[in-house]
Amino acid sequence: MPKLIRFLPFALLSFTIYSQQILPEVERARVVDEILEERFTYLLPKLMDQTGIDMWILISREYNEDPVLKTMLPATWLNARRRTILVFYRDKAKKTMERLAVARYNVGKSIVSAWDKEKEPNQWKRLMQLIEERSPKQIGLNFSKDHNIADGLDKTDYDEFMANLPEKYHSKVATAEQLAVRWVETRTEREMTIFNQLVDITHDIIAEAFSEKVITPGVTTTTEVEWWMRQKVTDLGLETWFHPTVDVQRTSEELVGHLYSFSGRPDDLVIQPGDLLHCDFGITYLRLNTDCQELAYVLKPKETEPPSFLVNALKDGNSVQDFLTSNMIKGRTGNEILAKALQDGRNAGLKPAIYTHPLGSYGHSAGTTIGMWDSQGGVMKDDGENYPLNPNTVYAIELNTTVNIPEWKRDIRIMLEEAGFYGENGFRYVNGRQTELLLIPRVKSHLGN
Repeated sequence: MPKLIRFLPFALLSFTIYSQQILPEVERARVVDEILEERFTYLLPKLMDQTGIDMWILISREYNEDPVLKTMLPATWLNARRRTILVFYRDKAKKTMERLAVARYNVGKSIVSAWDKEKEPNQWKRLMQLIEERSPKQIGLNFSKDHNIADGLDKTDYDEFMANLPEKYHSKVATAEQLAVRWVETRTEREMTIFNQLVDITHDIIAEAFSEKVITPGVTTTTEVEWWMRQKVTDLGLETWFHPTVDVQRTSEELVGHLYSFSGRPDDLVIQPGDLLHCDFGITYLRLNTDCQELAYVLKPKETEPPSFLVNALKDGNSVQDFLTSNMIKGRTGNEILAKALQDGRNAGLKPAIYTHPLGSYGHSAGTTIGMWDSQGGVMKDDGENYPLNPNTVYAIELNTTVNIPEWKRDIRIMLEEAGFYGENGFRYVNGRQTELLLIPRVKSHLGN
């Protein structure tokens, strides 16, 4: 009991520091709904005009939600209700935008119910009435071969829709994949303000995990650090969209395959002085997601700084980041960006691998894919081969470079990942990037003496 009391003030202080940035649930709901209304009012009409779809129909049943529809539900709707049908109709000439729900309820404050079951018991017939009344030029549905997030319409609902749709409209039905991807990938100015805070929290949790507050060399295991991070997220009232991973590179081991960091690595590996630690960690907050990989070095006795060869290795990783982000140019496809960045890195004498993905409403989100770890020659599907880089989008700048360390008689892999924003004025990191190794323990005046 005395030990718990002694550490309680620190625990409260730590929570207070984080909670200055973390809203209670009721305030989160307000912010989510305000942002959603802004997106419906200002963003959606532009996207519909740009993609040439004047009627967008999304159909989902409870607990089997279309991934795009899920991003449109108000904060108090955790799932669709029964069969929820959303209809967005854009009349560009009249500059009007209708947001209707063929559902028994209004969908929050942003989407109005357009179905009175007492007047028309059949939900599909009511949907067809709305279509007939507006006579759209093109009806967009969420089916897609190349973009998984834009493929949320299930076969049953598609079949029912087409069976009820008058024949004259069949030729007007098209995939809404471009509109769906643009909706999911595009971030507003307010969302980017929040994103900065979210990544800052992510950085803070990693910094605490990779410190003497959590790690005692010779005692603490990698698995214990992973679960500490998971528990920290829960304690802060947040969520993590994937289980954290922590792995080690040290002098006595050979470089293993890329999958080592994600599966196949040993559990409960005891962290020792001289280890290079790596983590992969992301959280979810206010319907946005982070994805971050950072590195730490465990100081040996008498050391007050990391070895120069690890400092220089991190600089090589930062150089690969620079080659990638300098090639992120509006209109380029993911494969074009990948090929140019890899070539630039190789020309500089580096051994890079790049596997950068969109980040935002989902962790592995929709948008421009810039390589995959097992597809360094390019991604042979639309999101990497043909889909261009658009402004106001966020990416997990995820990559590595292999560096030979003569002092360890082996190669190591510098793996980094940071949230980056591509806007009209080019690229920037959402909340900075790691340019120095985290040290365990943090250097204090008595160390080295």
